[in-house]
Amino acid sequence: MNNLRNTVSLIGHLGKDPIITQFGDKNSVARFSVATNDPYKDKKGEWVSNTTWHNVVAWGKTAELCEKLLKKGSEVVLEGKLVNDSYETKEGDTRYKTEISMREFMV
Repeated sequence: MNNLRNTVSLIGHLGKDPIITQFGDKNSVARFSVATNDPYKDKKGEWVSNTTWHNVVAWGKTAELCEKLLKKGSEVVLEGKLVNDSYETKEGDTRYKTEISMREFMV
């Protein structure tokens, strides 16, 4: 049950190819964005699609699989957890970001 406390599942399309960064000999990270669409009917009864972009990060073997299997436009089903982080800009401002740390995916 502990895995249910912070779990995110998405079905969407990649906005661009994953960006892969290598750390040392065998560690890598993949970063990419996924768009999800939420269609609904507006007040006029017409279908409207609300698109939301999600930043995704994958580590290790999962990142390597992302590099091989995922491309811009690919539909992906992913599961992971939300990770909040903060950083300081050159001007000294604090910025906050939320990412999905991906555990697994299917194409």
